[in-house]
Amino acid sequence: MFHIGAWGWDFTGDPRGHDRGARGYARAALVDRSAGATHTDVGTCRLAPGGELPLHVHSYEEAAYVLDGHPAVELDGRRYRLGPGDFVFFPVGVPHRWANPDAGGAEARWLDVNTPQAALAGAPGEDTYFPPAREGEPVGEWSAGAASPDLADPTTRHLGHYAGTPPQREALAVSGPARGRAPAGMNTAVLAYSGISVKMMVDQNLGAELLTMFMVDYEPGGAAQVHDHPFEEVYVFVDGEIEGAIEGTRHTFCAGDVLFCGVGSSHGFFNESGGRVRWIETQAPQPPRRHAYRWAAHWQHLKERLEQGR
Repeated sequence: MFHIGAWGWDFTGDPRGHDRGARGYARAALVDRSAGATHTDVGTCRLAPGGELPLHVHSYEEAAYVLDGHPAVELDGRRYRLGPGDFVFFPVGVPHRWANPDAGGAEARWLDVNTPQAALAGAPGEDTYFPPAREGEPVGEWSAGAASPDLADPTTRHLGHYAGTPPQREALAVSGPARGRAPAGMNTAVLAYSGISVKMMVDQNLGAELLTMFMVDYEPGGAAQVHDHPFEEVYVFVDGEIEGAIEGTRHTFCAGDVLFCGVGSSHGFFNESGGRVRWIETQAPQPPRRHAYRWAAHWQHLKERLEQGR
């Protein structure tokens, strides 16, 4: 099972009914049950200047990556002003809300992923709840004191910033004196292999248990050979052009495209464009500790050995 689509900003409303009490908010699903997904609900969200998505709480996990604008978010009672490249994770049962204080400024736009899938309006059962409105706290007031998150503060939880990796030769170079550099460890590490750079943004390190969100950068010539997974993946292409082999068929993906690969759907990517490529990727459920990848070439190798009697 796979699905190919596109993403953009020409939409209004929210079919899930999560825009109750909201002003200037809209969401469009990119991948959900209508695309064949079981666990994944990925969409794009927009919030008009002066708009607000009121306080609410979900019975599912949610992660968001800001693409444009400077929205304010309240997460578990703390308020932050976000910008492009910032990401935020909302654990199950944690109250949160959004606002766009730039009354005369730009629209705020972000990508989000939820698992389990959000229920559609009118479906049996509920998964999103709206506490009573707080009196005397209009959008211009509660979000006015929001400041950029201090990511060096160990009490700042469930937020981060990542805008992509430069060419690997630059990204892996060490600069500045050994002593006194900003601390770096596994929480800031980039996985580099086969001309590919991967930076986990939302995973267990940020508190997630059910989903992941990360960014992938491809060098010219970078390649991921054909494989599949025991979980669902979504690729939201944001820059460049790359060839994909999806279930044995060749496809070209560019900025603005979306790809969903279900469990067991074979896929591989080969950057023969001569330029760099970038996408945001999600996984649900979270990958297992072992056997997250099944490489077609390895099993073909075994088949050939068995056929040769070795």
